[in-house]
Amino acid sequence: MTVKQRSFIPVGIAVLTVSDSRTLETDTSGAFLSARIEAAGHHLRDRKIITDDMLLIRQQVTDWSKDPAIDVVITTGGTGFTGRDVTPDALEPVFDKRMDGFSVLFHQLSFSKIGTSTIQSRATAGLLNQTFVFVLPGSGGACRDAWDGILAQQLDYRHSPCNFVEIMPRLDEHLKRSGKAG
Repeated sequence: MTVKQRSFIPVGIAVLTVSDSRTLETDTSGAFLSARIEAAGHHLRDRKIITDDMLLIRQQVTDWSKDPAIDVVITTGGTGFTGRDVTPDALEPVFDKRMDGFSVLFHQLSFSKIGTSTIQSRATAGLLNQTFVFVLPGSGGACRDAWDGILAQQLDYRHSPCNFVEIMPRLDEHLKRSGKAG
């Protein structure tokens, strides 16, 4: 990782745990992400736990994506193949843009640790209302891989050759060109 000689810029991040059984006391993945976010110097704007319900997931992430204080949403849980695993199904249809590279890189990192078991995750990411949304599995190891291996660097303005923070001001260019930005 190359670090440019410029100042760190904190971003606002919300964490959503999707689970029918976890509580704030037992949500180790959400707690891990929250701790890493704050330790990196970012602002944890909100943290919630909701059940594996497509409409609730979509509504919460959409609401956060419209909040100007939230630049990034990270979800954890609901990315597998069982009947209640619906987080990607809830969010991918509403993404303005998909981030296919996130899934590819996540699976590469995961493969180096858990081998072919990585195919049991449907980790994904995209852009919704100019907000980055990352959909992670519910395991602590998967959250660690995603944060330490991808998100910590991409959410650091000093990271070279490029990062998400430096493009955030330009995410709504299409709205400005069309006169829709307000």
